[in-house]
Amino acid sequence: MALTHITLRDFVIVRTLELDLAQGFSVLTGETGAGKSILIDALQLALGSRAESGVVREGASRCEVCAEFDTTLAIQSWLEVAGFDANAALLLRRTVDTAGKSRAWINGSPATATQLRELGEQLLDIHGQHAWQSLTRPDAVRGLLDAYAGIDHRPLKAAWQTWRQAQQALTDALQAQSTLTSERERLAWQISELEKLSPQIDEWQELSTQHSRLANAQALIDGANQGTLLLEGDDDGGALRQLSRAIQTLQSLGQFEPEFNALAEVLTSAQAQAEDVAYSLHAYLRKTDLDPAQLALLDERMGLWLSLARRYKKNPDELPLSLQTWRQELAQLDAAADLDSLQKAEQVAHKACLQAAKAVSQQRQKAAKPLAQAVSSAMQQLGMQGGRFEVQLQTLDAPAQHGLEEVSFLVAGHEGSTPRPVGKVASGGELSRIALAIAVTTSELGEAGTLIFDEVDSGVGGAVAETVGRLMRQLGQHRQVLAVTHLPQVAACADHHLLVSKAAANGQVSSEVRGVSGEERVSEIARMLGGEKLSATTLAHAREMLQTPSQPTARKAVQS
Repeated sequence: MALTHITLRDFVIVRTLELDLAQGFSVLTGETGAGKSILIDALQLALGSRAESGVVREGASRCEVCAEFDTTLAIQSWLEVAGFDANAALLLRRTVDTAGKSRAWINGSPATATQLRELGEQLLDIHGQHAWQSLTRPDAVRGLLDAYAGIDHRPLKAAWQTWRQAQQALTDALQAQSTLTSERERLAWQISELEKLSPQIDEWQELSTQHSRLANAQALIDGANQGTLLLEGDDDGGALRQLSRAIQTLQSLGQFEPEFNALAEVLTSAQAQAEDVAYSLHAYLRKTDLDPAQLALLDERMGLWLSLARRYKKNPDELPLSLQTWRQELAQLDAAADLDSLQKAEQVAHKACLQAAKAVSQQRQKAAKPLAQAVSSAMQQLGMQGGRFEVQLQTLDAPAQHGLEEVSFLVAGHEGSTPRPVGKVASGGELSRIALAIAVTTSELGEAGTLIFDEVDSGVGGAVAETVGRLMRQLGQHRQVLAVTHLPQVAACADHHLLVSKAAANGQVSSEVRGVSGEERVSEIARMLGGEKLSATTLAHAREMLQTPSQPTARKAVQS
C-alpha cells in the first residue's frame, strides 16, 4: 500500500500540480520558502485535517486536493463496510472554498472528514519536526509502548466499562437508600390497597353491564311479559294470530292474483321470526328474576372500584394495568436496594478488570526493555554515543482505563548522565535525534504504508545526517518513505529526489514540484552544500555523495 499520485489545484501558492510518487525513499528539497511542506499540508487536508479558507490560493474561489493510494484487503474491507466502492485504487478528493466550507469524496462518493481521518490512520504516518513534543504526553508515550508490545486493549476496555457500570449502580443505590425506602413504602401501600380489590383486565366493563341489568331487572321482566302478551294474546288481538289469518287470506286468493302468493311468503317468514322472538322472551323470563342481594354486592364492589380510581386519579378501567405497573416498579426497587448483590457484582467486575489490566502490564513489562534497547541503539547511530533510553513504568494507586501504570520515557544524552524525562532534555538537537530514533524504531509498527518525515532531521549534521539518510533509506526498503529535508547527506541517500521551486508570474508567486535526476540532482545537492553559487568543488562533492547509492530515476511529474 502506498501513495501513488497527488493532484493540487489552487492550494496555498500552488496553481496546479500533478505528481506521481514511487515506492522506496523519496526526498523533497528546495530553497527556504519554496513550499517544501505544502505537499505534506495538502496530504493532511485530503486525509481529514481541519479545513480553513487560508489554504485557497489568492484570487481563486476554491482549492482542490486529490490523493490516490494503492489499497490492501484491510482498506477494501473498510470501504465495503462504510458503503464505498472497494477498487484496486483508493481516490480521496477534498475541496475548500473561500468561506472555509469543505466537501470530501472517497472513490467518487461523498464522505465526511471523520471518515477521511479514519482512513488516514491506516494510510499515512507523519513525523513532524516537533515530534518530540508528543513524547511528553502520557497517552502518546503509552501508545508507542503498547504498539511495540502488540497489545490488544479491547478486553481491558470492556472489563473497565463493566466495572465502572457496576460501581455506578452500587453508588446510586447507596445514595438513594432513603429515597428508595420511602418510594418502596408508597408503592407497597398502593399495591396492598389494589390487591384488596384484585381488579381484572376488562372486569370494569363487565361489572357495569351486569349492574345495569340488575338495577333495571323489574322493567326488563315487565317488558318481556308485555312483549309475549302482544305476540301471543289469547284473543284474536295477538300478533301471531293476526299474521296467521293474513297469510291464509292471501294464500286463498293466490289462485286469482299470483302476487299474493309472494306476499304470503313474506308474511310466513315474518311469522317465523316473531315466533322465535316469543320463544326467546319465554326463555328470558324463565331464567330472570329480581336479585337484590347480588345487586347490593355489585354496588359495594363498584363503589370500592370508583373510590380507588378517584384516590389515584385513574380511570376505573386503568386500575388493573396500574397494579401490574406498580408491582414491576416495586420489583425494580427491591433489586436496586439489594446492596449485597450489587456489592458482589462490583467485586466480580473489579476482579475481572484487574486480571485484564495485569495481562496488559505483563506485556508492557516484557516489551519495555527491548524497546529501550532498540532506541538506545538508534541513538548511538545518530551521534549520541553512550546515550541511553529507558522506559519507566510507574504503578498507579488505583486501576485506570488504560491499565495499572503510567508510562514515561527517560533519556540520558551521553554516558554517565542520569536519565531524565524527554521533555527536560535541554539540547534541541538531542531532542530531534531522540525523536528520530524513536520514530525509526517504532515506524515499522503501524499499518500505514507511507511514512512521512517533515524536517525531523533539524538540528543534526555531518556524519549524523548521513546516518539519518541511511536509516530512512533502510526504512524505504519495506515501506514508502517521504522526507522533507534541508540536509544534502539525507537527500543523497534517497531513491527518488523531488525538487520544490518557487517562481513569480503575472505578479503572483507559485510553487511547483518535479522529479530531478542526473546533473539536475547533482546541482541541487551542490546547492544544499554550498548555496546558490555552485563551484567545481561543491559539484564534485555532490557527485561523490551520489556515487555510493545507486539512484533510480524519479517518476514523471507534471506542473503548470
